[in-house]
Amino acid sequence: MKCDHCEKDATVHELSVHNGVKIERHLCEQCAEQFGVSVHPQQQITDLIKHYVMKQGLTPVVPPMAQPMRANQCPTCKTTYQEFKQHGLLGCADCYRNFEGQLTPLVERAHDGGVAHVGKTPKRAAGAPVEADDSAVKALREHRMERIRVLRHELEQAVRDERYEAAARLRDQLRQAENEPEQAKKAPEGGDA
Repeated sequence: MKCDHCEKDATVHELSVHNGVKIERHLCEQCAEQFGVSVHPQQQITDLIKHYVMKQGLTPVVPPMAQPMRANQCPTCKTTYQEFKQHGLLGCADCYRNFEGQLTPLVERAHDGGVAHVGKTPKRAAGAPVEADDSAVKALREHRMERIRVLRHELEQAVRDERYEAAARLRDQLRQAENEPEQAKKAPEGGDA
């Protein structure tokens, strides 16, 4: 492609928008310098902004210096927080403690602000009181199992004797006893109709 103003090869390409209209210019380096178009594509953004501000005749506002970010590094595996940000992987278990301050907001954002586990409770633990010791839990479980065994035996006997209303009532009681841990959590036990 040739320069818009001379016959040399265009090495600088500028795209600008004026009043909603796109304007493309293809220039050689000498013409680009004449028209004030930057020929250094690897310029830092701060230099570009400073050049623009100076060209407009404005006074640049220099923000107060932020605290320099220190190289936060895990003493165990030597992983830095910058490496974590680049790769998304921590080096070891100690990284979670060392980068806790930076990781906590990320985890909260990923879980929509949730910071406590709200998953399901295992069925075997649902009916047992949290503060109960093992012997109390074991005694409750044994009592429940004995009650289920007795209800099954009575149900079988009622079916053999063709007492179907009693069998239906025993069947309902058996189902309730088998689901007791879930029911204890959902609603306190009360009288059935």
